[in-house]
Amino acid sequence: MQQGDVIMAHTYILVVDDDEKIIKFLRFNLSGEGWHVLTARDGAEALRVVEKDSPDLVLLDIMLPRVDGFEVIRQLRHWSHVPIIGLSARGDTADKVKCLNLGADDYITKPFGINELIARIKAVLRRNKIDDTAPSRPDFKCGKLKVDFLTRRVARDGQEVKLTPTEYKLLRELVLGEGHTLGYRYLLGKIWGPEYKTEREYLHVYVGHLRAKIEPDSKDSDYIVCIPGVGYRFQCQEAP
Repeated sequence: MQQGDVIMAHTYILVVDDDEKIIKFLRFNLSGEGWHVLTARDGAEALRVVEKDSPDLVLLDIMLPRVDGFEVIRQLRHWSHVPIIGLSARGDTADKVKCLNLGADDYITKPFGINELIARIKAVLRRNKIDDTAPSRPDFKCGKLKVDFLTRRVARDGQEVKLTPTEYKLLRELVLGEGHTLGYRYLLGKIWGPEYKTEREYLHVYVGHLRAKIEPDSKDSDYIVCIPGVGYRFQCQEAP
């Protein structure tokens, strides 16, 4: 067993669904991967379990009674970066984008194949692991923006900017490729994995997150420039 497999085997996954059959189905299959499964039947219980047990990932049904999945994501993102995969019987793109905008890491439409779900879980867990690869340079500075690759800290105007692991990895890829246009498929494959190379919504949403956090004016896009139909380019026009 490799080191990555050991880490996966010590993973706790919270399954949130009001359908007992789905909970039993997921518990059986996820346990078969060596993962520990926690459960919650509604949104309020899910919030309590996350606070008490600190799971490594949350599988969250969006159409929950009382406190729905959207509200659970909204509340969790006030104090937790736990990875969240939204599950819904509705294939509406608007719901998917809303989930991602609120801070979910992924979104899967029911019914789904268990192999697809397991692959997505592994991809999300990989993305949220700390990147131990040595940076090619210690830091990056552009105007009032600074990225310290050694400490993985980002600051704007001297104030630390809190980024999720996925946001940081996307920013790192963009700034290390400063001045070059990075294609949609390249960025999706590099940050999210090969399973996501056609999921442009993910990239658009997370670029929006970054712009809101690092741009002096997110509407003007001083740093991250969209090249329509191609991808994104990080540009530094301000004097350091």
